[in-house]
Amino acid sequence: MNFRDPALIKRLSKSIASEAKGLPEMKLMEVCGSHTQAVARFGLRKLLPENVKLVSGPGCPVCVTPSSEIAEAVWIAKKGAIVTTYGDLARVPSSLGSLFEAKAGGADVRVVYSIADAGEIARKNPGEKTVHVAIGFETTAQTTAAFLNSSPPKNFLVLNCHKWFLPAMDALLASRDLKIDGYICPGHVSTLVGSNAYRFLSEKYGVPQVVAGFEPLDVMLAVLMLVRQLNKGEAKVENEYIRVVKPEGNAKALGLMGETFGVGNAEWRGLGVINGSGMPFTRRFGHFDARYALKPKVSRGADMPNGCACANVLKGKTEPKDCRLFGRACTPEKPIGPCMVSVEGACHNALRFE
Repeated sequence: MNFRDPALIKRLSKSIASEAKGLPEMKLMEVCGSHTQAVARFGLRKLLPENVKLVSGPGCPVCVTPSSEIAEAVWIAKKGAIVTTYGDLARVPSSLGSLFEAKAGGADVRVVYSIADAGEIARKNPGEKTVHVAIGFETTAQTTAAFLNSSPPKNFLVLNCHKWFLPAMDALLASRDLKIDGYICPGHVSTLVGSNAYRFLSEKYGVPQVVAGFEPLDVMLAVLMLVRQLNKGEAKVENEYIRVVKPEGNAKALGLMGETFGVGNAEWRGLGVINGSGMPFTRRFGHFDARYALKPKVSRGADMPNGCACANVLKGKTEPKDCRLFGRACTPEKPIGPCMVSVEGACHNALRFE
Protein backbone atom coordinates (compact mmCIF):
# COMPACT_ATOMS: atom_id res chain seq x y z
CA MET A 1 0.00 0.00 0.00
CA ASN A 2 1.14 3.52 -0.78
CA PHE A 3 0.84 5.31 2.57
CA ARG A 4 1.28 8.66 0.81
CA ASP A 5 -1.42 8.14 -1.82
CA PRO A 6 -3.01 11.61 -2.34
CA ALA A 7 -6.35 10.12 -3.38
CA LEU A 8 -6.61 8.01 -0.22
CA ILE A 9 -5.53 10.92 1.97
CA LYS A 10 -8.16 13.14 0.34
CA ARG A 11 -10.83 10.50 0.97
CA LEU A 12 -9.84 10.34 4.62
CA SER A 13 -9.97 14.12 4.84
CA LYS A 14 -13.58 14.06 3.58
CA SER A 15 -14.47 11.26 5.98
CA ILE A 16 -13.06 13.21 8.92
CA ALA A 17 -15.03 16.30 7.92
CA SER A 18 -18.22 14.24 7.63
CA GLU A 19 -17.68 12.54 10.99
CA ALA A 20 -16.82 15.83 12.73
CA LYS A 21 -19.74 17.81 11.31
CA GLY A 22 -21.80 19.41 14.06
CA LEU A 23 -19.39 18.44 16.85
CA PRO A 24 -17.70 20.95 19.18
CA GLU A 25 -14.02 21.72 18.75
CA MET A 26 -11.80 18.71 19.37
CA LYS A 27 -8.18 19.10 20.41
CA LEU A 28 -6.18 16.01 19.47
CA MET A 29 -2.59 15.76 20.63
CA GLU A 30 0.14 13.94 18.76
CA VAL A 31 2.65 13.29 21.50
CA CYS A 32 5.47 11.91 19.33
CA GLY A 33 8.11 14.08 17.69
CA SER A 34 8.05 11.93 14.56
CA HIS A 35 4.31 12.54 14.28
CA THR A 36 4.97 16.26 14.66
CA GLN A 37 7.35 16.05 11.71
CA ALA A 38 4.84 14.14 9.57
CA VAL A 39 1.94 16.47 10.37
CA ALA A 40 3.94 19.56 9.42
CA ARG A 41 5.84 18.10 6.47
CA PHE A 42 2.74 16.81 4.71
CA GLY A 43 0.50 19.76 5.60
CA LEU A 44 -2.04 17.56 7.37
CA ARG A 45 -3.53 20.34 9.51
CA LYS A 46 -4.77 22.02 6.34
CA LEU A 47 -6.72 18.88 5.46
CA LEU A 48 -8.76 18.90 8.67
CA PRO A 49 -12.04 20.73 9.37
CA GLU A 50 -11.91 23.81 11.59
CA ASN A 51 -13.28 21.98 14.62
CA VAL A 52 -10.53 19.32 14.57
CA LYS A 53 -7.31 20.73 15.98
CA LEU A 54 -4.00 18.85 15.99
CA VAL A 55 -1.55 20.06 18.63
CA SER A 56 1.94 18.83 19.49
CA GLY A 57 2.90 17.37 22.85
CA PRO A 58 6.14 16.67 24.74
CA GLY A 59 7.36 13.84 22.50
CA CYS A 60 10.59 15.54 21.40
CA PRO A 61 13.39 14.18 23.65
CA VAL A 62 15.73 17.10 22.98
CA CYS A 63 12.96 19.60 23.76
CA VAL A 64 12.15 18.15 27.19
CA THR A 65 15.71 17.54 28.41
CA PRO A 66 16.15 20.16 31.17
CA SER A 67 18.93 22.70 30.93
CA SER A 68 20.43 21.39 34.19
CA GLU A 69 21.14 18.02 32.55
CA ILE A 70 22.75 19.72 29.56
CA ALA A 71 24.83 21.80 31.98
CA GLU A 72 26.01 18.56 33.62
CA ALA A 73 27.20 17.33 30.23
CA VAL A 74 29.01 20.61 29.56
CA TRP A 75 30.64 20.47 33.01
CA ILE A 76 31.87 16.93 32.36
CA ALA A 77 33.23 17.91 28.95
CA LYS A 78 35.10 20.89 30.37
CA LYS A 79 36.66 18.63 33.02
CA GLY A 80 38.38 16.63 30.29
CA ALA A 81 36.20 13.62 29.51
CA ILE A 82 35.21 12.71 25.98
CA VAL A 83 31.50 13.49 25.74
CA THR A 84 29.35 11.92 23.06
CA THR A 85 25.86 13.04 22.18
CA TYR A 86 23.37 13.48 19.38
CA GLY A 87 23.63 16.48 17.09
CA ASP A 88 20.51 18.39 18.09
CA LEU A 89 21.19 18.15 21.82
CA ALA A 90 24.65 19.62 21.36
CA ARG A 91 23.09 22.88 20.17
CA VAL A 92 20.77 23.42 23.15
CA PRO A 93 22.04 26.10 25.57
CA SER A 94 22.33 25.73 29.33
CA SER A 95 23.64 27.82 32.22
CA LEU A 96 27.14 26.71 31.15
CA GLY A 97 26.53 27.16 27.44
CA SER A 98 25.95 24.43 24.86
CA LEU A 99 28.03 21.36 24.17
CA PHE A 100 29.02 22.79 20.79
CA GLU A 101 30.22 25.94 22.54
CA ALA A 102 32.24 23.77 24.90
CA LYS A 103 33.71 22.01 21.86
CA ALA A 104 34.64 25.36 20.33
CA GLY A 105 36.44 26.12 23.59
CA GLY A 106 38.56 22.99 23.34
CA ALA A 107 36.43 20.29 24.98
CA ASP A 108 36.29 16.90 23.29
CA VAL A 109 32.61 16.68 22.29
CA ARG A 110 31.67 14.22 19.55
CA VAL A 111 28.37 13.73 17.75
CA VAL A 112 27.34 10.08 17.38
CA TYR A 113 24.38 8.26 15.87
CA SER A 114 24.10 5.57 18.53
CA ILE A 115 25.41 4.51 21.91
CA ALA A 116 27.34 1.77 20.08
CA ASP A 117 29.29 4.50 18.28
CA ALA A 118 30.06 6.05 21.66
CA GLY A 119 31.28 2.70 22.95
CA GLU A 120 33.63 2.35 20.00
CA ILE A 121 35.12 5.75 20.80
CA ALA A 122 35.73 4.56 24.37
CA ARG A 123 37.48 1.42 23.11
CA LYS A 124 39.78 3.47 20.91
CA ASN A 125 40.64 5.79 23.82
CA PRO A 126 41.20 3.42 26.76
CA GLY A 127 43.12 5.99 28.79
CA GLU A 128 40.26 8.50 28.85
CA LYS A 129 36.75 8.45 30.24
CA THR A 130 34.03 8.53 27.58
CA VAL A 131 30.65 9.80 28.76
CA HIS A 132 27.61 9.28 26.57
CA VAL A 133 24.70 11.68 27.11
CA ALA A 134 21.76 9.29 26.84
CA ILE A 135 18.44 11.02 26.22
CA GLY A 136 15.07 9.84 24.97
CA PHE A 137 12.23 7.62 25.99
CA GLU A 138 11.72 3.87 25.86
CA THR A 139 12.78 3.77 22.20
CA THR A 140 16.36 4.87 22.84
CA ALA A 141 16.50 3.56 26.41
CA GLN A 142 16.29 0.02 25.06
CA THR A 143 19.46 0.60 23.03
CA THR A 144 21.21 1.88 26.16
CA ALA A 145 20.06 -1.19 28.07
CA ALA A 146 21.20 -3.53 25.31
CA PHE A 147 24.64 -1.91 25.09
CA LEU A 148 25.24 -1.91 28.84
CA ASN A 149 24.38 -5.60 28.86
CA SER A 150 27.00 -6.33 26.18
CA SER A 151 30.27 -5.87 28.12
CA PRO A 152 31.02 -2.20 27.35
CA PRO A 153 34.52 -0.76 27.91
CA LYS A 154 35.55 -0.09 31.51
CA ASN A 155 36.19 3.59 30.74
CA PHE A 156 32.62 4.08 29.51
CA LEU A 157 30.02 6.04 31.49
CA VAL A 158 26.48 7.23 30.80
CA LEU A 159 24.89 10.54 31.76
CA ASN A 160 21.44 9.04 32.07
CA CYS A 161 18.69 11.44 30.95
CA HIS A 162 16.20 8.77 29.84
CA LYS A 163 12.51 9.07 30.75
CA TRP A 164 9.47 6.80 30.84
CA PHE A 165 6.93 8.43 28.53
CA LEU A 166 3.48 7.31 29.71
CA PRO A 167 3.69 9.22 33.04
CA ALA A 168 4.01 12.43 31.00
CA MET A 169 0.82 11.61 29.10
CA ASP A 170 -0.84 10.97 32.45
CA ALA A 171 0.42 14.28 33.87
CA LEU A 172 -0.93 16.26 30.91
CA LEU A 173 -4.39 14.77 31.27
CA ALA A 174 -4.31 15.43 35.01
CA SER A 175 -3.63 19.16 34.45
CA ARG A 176 -6.76 21.16 35.08
CA ASP A 177 -5.76 23.96 32.71
CA LEU A 178 -5.26 21.69 29.69
CA LYS A 179 -7.89 20.39 27.29
CA ILE A 180 -6.95 17.22 25.45
CA ASP A 181 -9.79 15.34 23.78
CA GLY A 182 -7.74 12.50 22.30
CA TYR A 183 -4.22 11.18 21.97
CA ILE A 184 -2.37 9.99 18.88
CA CYS A 185 -0.06 7.66 20.78
CA PRO A 186 3.64 7.38 19.89
CA GLY A 187 4.40 4.66 17.38
CA HIS A 188 8.02 4.04 18.31
CA VAL A 189 7.39 3.81 22.04
CA SER A 190 4.39 1.59 21.35
CA THR A 191 6.51 -1.02 19.59
CA LEU A 192 8.05 -1.63 23.01
CA VAL A 193 5.25 -1.03 25.52
CA GLY A 194 2.41 -2.29 23.31
CA SER A 195 -1.00 -0.73 22.68
CA ASN A 196 -2.46 -2.23 25.87
CA ALA A 197 -0.16 -0.03 27.96
CA TYR A 198 -2.35 3.02 27.30
CA ARG A 199 -5.61 1.52 28.54
CA PHE A 200 -5.29 2.99 32.02
CA LEU A 201 -5.38 6.50 30.58
CA SER A 202 -8.65 5.89 28.73
CA GLU A 203 -10.15 4.28 31.82
CA LYS A 204 -8.90 7.00 34.17
CA TYR A 205 -9.72 10.08 32.09
CA GLY A 206 -12.27 8.90 29.54
CA VAL A 207 -10.01 9.89 26.66
CA PRO A 208 -9.88 8.07 23.30
CA GLN A 209 -6.47 7.03 22.02
CA VAL A 210 -5.09 5.64 18.78
CA VAL A 211 -1.60 4.21 18.27
CA ALA A 212 -0.45 5.39 14.85
CA GLY A 213 2.35 5.01 12.34
CA PHE A 214 4.21 7.91 10.80
CA GLU A 215 3.07 8.11 7.20
CA PRO A 216 0.42 10.71 6.30
CA LEU A 217 -2.15 7.99 5.72
CA ASP A 218 -1.43 6.60 9.21
CA VAL A 219 -1.96 9.95 10.88
CA MET A 220 -5.12 10.82 8.96
CA LEU A 221 -6.63 7.42 9.72
CA ALA A 222 -5.78 7.88 13.40
CA VAL A 223 -7.55 11.24 13.40
CA LEU A 224 -10.62 9.66 11.81
CA MET A 225 -10.62 6.88 14.41
CA LEU A 226 -10.41 9.42 17.24
CA VAL A 227 -13.19 11.59 15.83
CA ARG A 228 -15.40 8.54 15.44
CA GLN A 229 -14.81 7.61 19.08
CA LEU A 230 -15.66 11.14 20.19
CA ASN A 231 -18.76 11.14 18.01
CA LYS A 232 -19.92 7.90 19.63
CA GLY A 233 -18.96 8.94 23.15
CA GLU A 234 -16.36 6.18 23.37
CA ALA A 235 -13.01 6.19 25.14
CA LYS A 236 -10.79 3.26 24.26
CA VAL A 237 -7.40 2.42 22.82
CA GLU A 238 -7.26 1.47 19.14
CA ASN A 239 -4.22 0.35 17.20
CA GLU A 240 -3.88 1.77 13.70
CA TYR A 241 -0.23 0.66 13.54
CA ILE A 242 -1.01 -3.07 13.57
CA ARG A 243 1.73 -3.82 11.04
CA VAL A 244 4.32 -3.00 13.71
CA VAL A 245 2.74 -2.65 17.17
CA LYS A 246 1.43 -5.62 19.14
CA PRO A 247 -1.01 -5.33 22.06
CA GLU A 248 1.53 -6.79 24.49
CA GLY A 249 4.58 -4.98 23.10
CA ASN A 250 8.08 -6.43 23.07
CA ALA A 251 8.46 -8.58 26.17
CA LYS A 252 12.17 -9.25 25.64
CA ALA A 253 13.05 -5.56 25.31
CA LEU A 254 10.86 -4.60 28.27
CA GLY A 255 12.52 -7.30 30.38
CA LEU A 256 15.98 -6.01 29.49
CA MET A 257 14.96 -2.44 30.31
CA GLY A 258 13.46 -3.57 33.61
CA GLU A 259 16.79 -5.12 34.58
CA THR A 260 18.69 -1.96 33.65
CA PHE A 261 16.42 0.87 34.79
CA GLY A 262 14.26 1.53 37.79
CA VAL A 263 11.49 4.05 38.31
CA GLY A 264 11.89 7.47 39.89
CA ASN A 265 10.89 11.07 39.44
CA ALA A 266 12.31 13.19 36.63
CA GLU A 267 12.29 16.78 35.55
CA TRP A 268 10.98 17.63 32.10
CA ARG A 269 11.81 20.94 30.52
CA GLY A 270 8.64 23.01 30.43
CA LEU A 271 6.61 20.45 32.38
CA GLY A 272 8.40 20.29 35.74
CA VAL A 273 8.94 17.15 37.79
CA ILE A 274 6.79 14.20 36.72
CA ASN A 275 6.46 11.39 39.22
CA GLY A 276 7.38 7.94 37.98
CA SER A 277 8.95 9.17 34.75
CA GLY A 278 12.59 8.86 35.78
CA MET A 279 14.73 5.91 34.67
CA PRO A 280 17.55 5.61 37.22
CA PHE A 281 19.99 2.75 36.80
CA THR A 282 19.37 -0.30 38.91
CA ARG A 283 22.09 -1.22 41.42
CA ARG A 284 23.60 -3.71 39.00
CA PHE A 285 24.37 -0.94 36.49
CA GLY A 286 25.12 1.89 38.92
CA HIS A 287 28.83 1.83 38.11
CA PHE A 288 28.03 3.21 34.65
CA ASP A 289 26.36 6.30 36.17
CA ALA A 290 28.36 9.40 35.27
CA ARG A 291 26.61 11.45 37.96
CA TYR A 292 27.79 9.04 40.64
CA ALA A 293 31.30 8.65 39.22
CA LEU A 294 32.05 12.27 38.30
CA LYS A 295 29.64 14.26 40.51
CA PRO A 296 29.08 17.21 38.14
CA LYS A 297 28.47 20.45 40.00
CA VAL A 298 26.02 22.73 38.25
CA SER A 299 23.64 25.44 39.36
CA ARG A 300 20.04 25.37 38.30
CA GLY A 301 19.51 27.68 35.33
CA ALA A 302 16.30 28.95 33.77
CA ASP A 303 14.75 26.18 31.67
CA MET A 304 13.18 28.59 29.21
CA PRO A 305 14.77 31.80 27.87
CA ASN A 306 12.92 35.07 28.38
CA GLY A 307 10.01 35.42 25.97
CA CYS A 308 10.15 31.76 24.88
CA ALA A 309 6.78 29.98 24.75
CA CYS A 310 8.17 26.44 24.44
CA ALA A 311 6.75 25.40 27.82
CA ASN A 312 3.21 26.03 26.60
CA VAL A 313 3.97 24.60 23.15
CA LEU A 314 5.03 21.32 24.78
CA LYS A 315 1.70 21.22 26.62
CA GLY A 316 -0.36 21.96 23.52
CA LYS A 317 -1.55 25.24 25.05
CA THR A 318 0.12 27.51 22.51
CA GLU A 319 0.84 27.18 18.82
CA PRO A 320 4.43 27.94 17.78
CA LYS A 321 3.36 30.90 15.61
CA ASP A 322 1.87 32.59 18.69
CA CYS A 323 5.29 32.91 20.33
CA ARG A 324 6.61 36.44 19.85
CA LEU A 325 10.09 35.07 19.11
CA PHE A 326 8.93 32.58 16.47
CA GLY A 327 10.54 33.19 13.08
CA ARG A 328 11.98 36.48 14.24
CA ALA A 329 14.61 36.20 16.95
CA CYS A 330 14.20 32.42 17.08
CA THR A 331 14.94 30.38 13.93
CA PRO A 332 16.51 26.96 13.23
CA GLU A 333 19.75 28.74 12.35
CA LYS A 334 19.71 30.72 15.61
CA PRO A 335 17.38 28.86 17.97
CA ILE A 336 16.49 30.37 21.32
CA GLY A 337 14.05 27.78 22.63
CA PRO A 338 14.51 23.98 22.56
CA CYS A 339 11.46 23.44 20.35
CA MET A 340 13.26 25.31 17.56
CA VAL A 341 16.52 23.36 17.97
CA SER A 342 15.40 19.81 17.35
CA VAL A 343 14.22 18.44 14.01
CA GLU A 344 11.38 16.89 16.04
CA GLY A 345 10.50 20.18 17.72
CA ALA A 346 7.11 21.74 17.05
CA CYS A 347 8.55 25.19 16.39
CA HIS A 348 11.27 23.89 14.07
CA ASN A 349 8.74 22.01 11.97
CA ALA A 350 6.13 24.77 11.98
CA LEU A 351 8.64 27.29 10.65
CA ARG A 352 10.12 24.89 8.13
CA PHE A 353 6.95 23.42 6.66
CA GLU A 354 3.85 25.40 7.64
